Amino acid sequence: MSEILNLEPKALWKNFADLNAVPRPSKQEERVIEFAKKFGKQLGLKTKVDQVGNVIIKKPATPGMEDRPIIALQSHLDMVHQKNADTDFNFLTQGIQMFVEGDWVKAKGTTLGADNGIGVAAIMALLESTDIPHPPLEALFTIDEETGMTGAMGLRGGLLDAEILLNLDTEDDDELTIGCAGGIDLTATGTYKEVAAMNTGISYKITLKGLTGGHSGMDIHLGRANANKLMNRFLFEAHRALNVSVSSIDGGSLRNAIPRESFAIIVVDYDQASQFEELATKYEAELEQEYSTTDPELAFVIERYDKAEKVLDPTFQGQLLRSLYACPNGIYRMSPEIKDLVQTSNNLARVSVKEGTYSVLCLTRSSVDTEKMDEANAIISTFELIGATVTAGGSYPGWAPKPNAKIVQLMDTIYQELYKEKPQVKACHAGLECGILGLNYPKMEMISFGPNIRGAHSPDERAQISSVQKFWAFLLETLKRV
Repeated sequence: MSEILNLEPKALWKNFADLNAVPRPSKQEERVIEFAKKFGKQLGLKTKVDQVGNVIIKKPATPGMEDRPIIALQSHLDMVHQKNADTDFNFLTQGIQMFVEGDWVKAKGTTLGADNGIGVAAIMALLESTDIPHPPLEALFTIDEETGMTGAMGLRGGLLDAEILLNLDTEDDDELTIGCAGGIDLTATGTYKEVAAMNTGISYKITLKGLTGGHSGMDIHLGRANANKLMNRFLFEAHRALNVSVSSIDGGSLRNAIPRESFAIIVVDYDQASQFEELATKYEAELEQEYSTTDPELAFVIERYDKAEKVLDPTFQGQLLRSLYACPNGIYRMSPEIKDLVQTSNNLARVSVKEGTYSVLCLTRSSVDTEKMDEANAIISTFELIGATVTAGGSYPGWAPKPNAKIVQLMDTIYQELYKEKPQVKACHAGLECGILGLNYPKMEMISFGPNIRGAHSPDERAQISSVQKFWAFLLETLKRV
């Protein structure tokens, strides 16, 4: 830990280490809310926890800057919990185990929490500073950004007085983000009849692991493998070619993470075991060839398993595998107006089939609400055809770009002066809270920026040390000149 505390800027990294010692899963943020509340009160600053759990801390301007516009600094307290299957770690009781490797801070087999912990730590460093010039500040620490944005949705109008909001939740240090996608959570659930497994069958456990994964918005255009789609592709082929019965499927985890692993238990007719094993070998070779660039660590493994007693009813098995095959995944449409921007996408995030019940979780994103609902309806229809109950929840709006806003123009100018190049002023396909916050604060100018963070929402998440220094310098110069 000492190597983290010795990094520059020390105040930021110290607060990041303190934050990462606090378990902070989405929807279970009680401990981190108390942490942030205590931090503000110990500084003697006006601190409030609103009715949904957002923490607001207000700090007066430094001498001579009292007449400047009030600035809201916003980041979210929760983090995505992802770990490698072979990592022994309890997110509910343990702090993140960090280490330095070259120019990067990483975590041991888990997500790092740099999304959005670096932003939170930067705001904390500003709140406790005594020598950094700044206008009046309002720190807004929201909850539950990663699994519903209920914190932003629940923030009432009138709690903030700021004219400008700086969202510190972007993951490329050469970007100024001025717009983002909205999203909607889709959940298909149902029951099915189990039947006894064939007496002449051999049980196998299928493991698909080692995929790259990543952020289901920011990384969706990179063509990375989705473990749920690839597992279903194999099960569909085996079902169609051989006498194969599925006992269970367990793939993916969180809606906002591209699934990296999937597991299935199946039963194969004894007389077709060799054909099944040949099919699996052939499929593994296909995947290694198709995904050698995006997912070089991909592993597809079959192994004999203790006899499965129950399997899916054959008719329903065919229906389920076909519906998962038909479910859209990845890019639905690129923006016709903004170059290289994904406009609409879906992530087939979670598939669970076990002991007579099944559930399928998706996250559909779009910067065009009508198109978001168009793809959502396609997914709803796909699963309703097999009798599933499909619910849609957690819908949140996109954030419409305003490239001519004064804060955008100012930060564009500051960036060019500091770094002798023009930043990328763009919209992104991730879900940021700005669009939601703007519903109750429509006159507030907003912009999002941050340091280089790679592999967000996966155990490969890492934050670049030199980029954090660049981000910090940019933030301080912006506060000085706003």
